[in-house]
Amino acid sequence: MKFDVLILGSSSATPIYGRHPTAQLINVNEQLYLVDCGEGTQVQLIKYGVKSNRIKHIFISHLHGDHYLGLIGLVSSMHLVGRKDELHIYGPPGLKEIIDLHFLHSQTELRYPLHIHTTQDEAEGVVFENENLQVSTFPLDHRIACTGFRFDEKKRLPSIDREKVAAVGIPAAYLSSIKRGKDYTAPDGTVYRWQDLTIAPPSPRSYAYCSDTVRNSAYLPSIQQVDLLYHEATFLHEMLDRAIATYHTTALQAAEIAKEVGAKRLLIGHYSARYKDLKPLLSESKSVFEDTRLALEGNWYPI
Repeated sequence: MKFDVLILGSSSATPIYGRHPTAQLINVNEQLYLVDCGEGTQVQLIKYGVKSNRIKHIFISHLHGDHYLGLIGLVSSMHLVGRKDELHIYGPPGLKEIIDLHFLHSQTELRYPLHIHTTQDEAEGVVFENENLQVSTFPLDHRIACTGFRFDEKKRLPSIDREKVAAVGIPAAYLSSIKRGKDYTAPDGTVYRWQDLTIAPPSPRSYAYCSDTVRNSAYLPSIQQVDLLYHEATFLHEMLDRAIATYHTTALQAAEIAKEVGAKRLLIGHYSARYKDLKPLLSESKSVFEDTRLALEGNWYPI
């Protein structure tokens, strides 16, 4: 099953050097989820060949403009191109007021149902769940209310071992129940354990998204053992004082966090406009956590 992340925007407060404010697209089994929606997100979706009407769920971490100012434009464009399917947006208190106020004064009535779900930044909690995926929020430590998101793949059913099933001569009608953990009893009374007739599925995968935050230990339990950790790395560590003052993280700190929580891989982004060349950020992070990559726009990162 596909579980990939596309970087649409990797910059911090301002678009610069061809980089755009934060936005990411997650593809889970061909179902698309948007995480943050900075200015220009819909243009980036077009650039990378993504049809916005395939997006059913949008997750907004906080209400600083570089993480949500593209949302009104995207929601409006979905309306203009004739969207009929409902759209769910998950975000902090105040987001609904912002959206409602815009459509009030633009006298816009959407052609499709829009559902806004309020998240909270005080405790971890599940905000979305379907047959493939569970999405949880967890508090981050930023200047305003801010949440991270964790995407956990659901455990899949095992696959049928076709050779063993054929050797036993099990009718096809029994295969579904075997996959769900029921033993098969042959006409002669022989019992075949379901574990012996199936192939164990791959381990469920996970992705954690940590947008703007100063480093602290409070959110680390929420991102333990993730397969891919995205963590903001706005500054080099030589600017630690600036990072702390603005409630951000350095590339070195992001790597230390990845190592501490046992992440398999690290993706850093949210680069300050002071860095045209991103290689020093990557080098600093890799000095602590080798399996680090830069979040580069247009790149897909498999989980």
